[in-house]
Amino acid sequence: MTEGKNISGHENTAFSPSVVRMRRWVFPGLLLLLFVLFVLDLFLGSVSIRPSDVLRSFTGMGDETVQTLVLKFRLPKAVTAILAGAALSLSGLQMQTVFRNPMAGPYVLGVSSGAGLGVALVILGFSSGSGPLSIAAGGNWILVSAAWTGAGAVMILMLFISVRVRSIMTVLIIGMMLASGISAIVSILQYFSSESMLKAYVVWTMGSLGNLSASQLNVLSVSVAAGVILSMASVKMLNALLIGENYASSSGLNITSARIIIFACTSILSGSVTAFCGPIAFIGIAVPHIVRNILKTSDHRLLVPGTVFTGASVMLISDILSQLPGTEKILPVNSVTSLIGIPVVIWIILRKNAGSELF
Repeated sequence: MTEGKNISGHENTAFSPSVVRMRRWVFPGLLLLLFVLFVLDLFLGSVSIRPSDVLRSFTGMGDETVQTLVLKFRLPKAVTAILAGAALSLSGLQMQTVFRNPMAGPYVLGVSSGAGLGVALVILGFSSGSGPLSIAAGGNWILVSAAWTGAGAVMILMLFISVRVRSIMTVLIIGMMLASGISAIVSILQYFSSESMLKAYVVWTMGSLGNLSASQLNVLSVSVAAGVILSMASVKMLNALLIGENYASSSGLNITSARIIIFACTSILSGSVTAFCGPIAFIGIAVPHIVRNILKTSDHRLLVPGTVFTGASVMLISDILSQLPGTEKILPVNSVTSLIGIPVVIWIILRKNAGSELF
C-alpha cells in the first residue's frame, strides 16, 4: 500500500509505530469482546436463567428444561449471530472495495433482495402439493444455491450500472429502485402461490436468528466458512482494486478473474445469511466503516479479520438487545440492526458532503 489517504479519509499510517502498538491490543480486544458477548447471549434472554444453571447445562447435570433452552435455542442462536454478522460485514467490505462506493452493502444495493428473490422462487415456486416440510427436509442446499444466484445476478447488474454512473447517491437510488422492483416480482409470486407456500414465505420474511434447524445451521456454517476462507485468499486482489483497476491491471492482476472470485465470495456470504435468517439490514454497510476507523488503514490484510470479529460482535449485541432481557417481549433483530446502522450511514453521508475522501 502506498502512502496517502485511505478509504475512510485518514492518512494511511498503517506501519507507523503508534498504530502498530495500538493494533497489538485491538485484535486481542476484539476477540475478548466477542467471547464476552457470546457468553452474555447465552445468559441473557426473555427467560431469566442463573449463570450457574447455564454452565451446568453444558455438563448434562442441570435441569432438563434449562438444558433444552440453552442447548437447543440460545446456543444455536448465538452461533448463528456470529456467522451472520461476520458474513454480512465481510460481504459489505468487499462490495465497498469493488464498487469504490462507501454506501455499498448487500442490503442497500439490493443484493439481499436478489437473494430473497431466489428464496421466493424456491418456496413460492413449489407446487401446491408440496409443503414447507419438503423444502426443509431435502432442499437446504437448493434454497441457499438459489439465494447465491439471486445475489450474484444483482451484484453483476449493479457493477454494470456503477461503471456508467459515477454518482454515489445515484447508484444508491438505483439500488433501492431495483430492490423495489424485486419486491414487486415477489408480490406477484405471492399472489399466485398456494396457502401453505405463502405461509412458509411470510415466516421467512420476518427474519430471525433463532429459527434455524440443525441441518440449516450446518449448511450456513459450511457456506460462511467457505466465504471467509475465500475472502482471506482475496486480500491481495482487494488491495490492488482499491488503488484502481488500471494500477491493478498493470501490476499483473486479471481484473475479470478477480471480480468473479470476489463476486462469488460476496454472493455466498450474503446469500447464505439471507436464505436462512431473512433480510438483515445495515450490518454490511456500517461495520466496515467502524473497522476502518478503529484500525486507521485500508489494508485488507487487517480489515478482513477485523471486520469478521467486529461484525460478529455487533450482531451479538443486536441479538442481546432484541431479547429485551428481563421482559417477556422480543424485538425483531432487523429493527435493532437498523437502529445501529442508520446513524453510521448518516455519518458517512455527512462526511462525504463535508468533503472527506471516503474513496
